[in-house]
Amino acid sequence: MAEELQFLQLVELAQKGDRTAFGELAKQFESTVFAVALRRLRNRAEAAELTQDVLVQAMRKLPQLREPERFAGWLRRITVRMAINRVVRRPKEMVSSPELFGNVRGRSDSPLDQILTGEAAGEVNAGLRKLRAMDRATLMAFYFEGQSLIEMSHQFQSPVGTIKRRLHTARNRLKDVLSHLQPA
Repeated sequence: MAEELQFLQLVELAQKGDRTAFGELAKQFESTVFAVALRRLRNRAEAAELTQDVLVQAMRKLPQLREPERFAGWLRRITVRMAINRVVRRPKEMVSSPELFGNVRGRSDSPLDQILTGEAAGEVNAGLRKLRAMDRATLMAFYFEGQSLIEMSHQFQSPVGTIKRRLHTARNRLKDVLSHLQPA
């Protein structure tokens, strides 16, 4: 009981900006955060890096925690969400034979390659023009202007979840419009 009371006091002090209290919480939960991150990422270096990111995020967001007794579950949810985000944004790994790299000097596109690339870009642009205005604007903002979901949320005055759904829908509609380009 005394240990639980001390834990709650640490959380409450940390919520008020006491960095020493948060440091104690971080010490207590660092191994748990690391274990959750490692289970999700399956890479010790990435899990260690994510652990630090999670603790920084938790320190920033701690004042938003309404029920201090739920700190452990809240911290776990942050860890899981950030691990999923990292996995989704992780570039795909490709295995190639070393001989392949020995033969690559520099990329020089043949005139045919350049024509095909131009034609593909033209087809995509034509496909975008066939979409509804909202679908086109959503895809353009994300892929061509490089806006983040948060920036798009502000631009379109919609929640991030709505923006994600719009992106998904717009991609599917563009895929349908460009389906004639796919081999049978």
